[in-house]
Amino acid sequence: MLLTESRDRATLSRSVRLFRAFLSEQRDPDHFYGTLAADSVTQLSVYADLRGALVLDVGGGPGYFRAAFGRAGARYVSVDSDLGELSARGRPEPGTVMGSGMALPIRDAAADVCYSSNVLEHVPDPWTMAEEMLRVTRPGGVVYLSFTVWLSPWGGHETAPWHYLGGESAARRYRRRHGHEPKNRFGASLFPVSVADALLWARHTPHGELLDAFPRYHPWWARGVVRVPGLRELATWNLAVVLRRR
Repeated sequence: MLLTESRDRATLSRSVRLFRAFLSEQRDPDHFYGTLAADSVTQLSVYADLRGALVLDVGGGPGYFRAAFGRAGARYVSVDSDLGELSARGRPEPGTVMGSGMALPIRDAAADVCYSSNVLEHVPDPWTMAEEMLRVTRPGGVVYLSFTVWLSPWGGHETAPWHYLGGESAARRYRRRHGHEPKNRFGASLFPVSVADALLWARHTPHGELLDAFPRYHPWWARGVVRVPGLRELATWNLAVVLRRR
């Protein structure tokens, strides 16, 4: 059932639409994040009924995803550790919590769905954050987390593709070229996370059952790259991992 629904939704035209939106991230973030939010709700709906569900968005920033989850009937709460990110669109909205993804200020089993988009590579201990997401999800609830794979073309974020020569080297080149530090500083706010490590954690955590792992932005017929060591680190680009809380 999940594969059939994924095939229906993860089409090539969808991938092209997301890529085009990605190209506008810097000049029109509302368009990019709005497109990504709507797509995320569609994708997550394959694994969980969002109607009436309490969705906790870890690293939700200024709430780009709030409206999309609200339209799906979910109750939405965002957690972020950066006040600047929380205030990027003005005053943080009600239902916003400031706190670290590695020590979520949320009680156990509070959320029906715990969601995180492109945050895992920005924390120094990603699997502590992943376990925290499981902790705050009720038994039977769903955890969805995605991250940019370090060895993918965009792994170094604004320092890409020079991150292939090393994160520190890429950061130094960026400073020389632009005269200031990159927003995502290697070793401080950007860390190398791999598909292999994510699958190892997801398959062995005692608190969750792995439901799916796939390249988030690819069409359904490209899902097989996740099963090929080496190639998956280069070709997955962004890995989505979905678990059910035990």
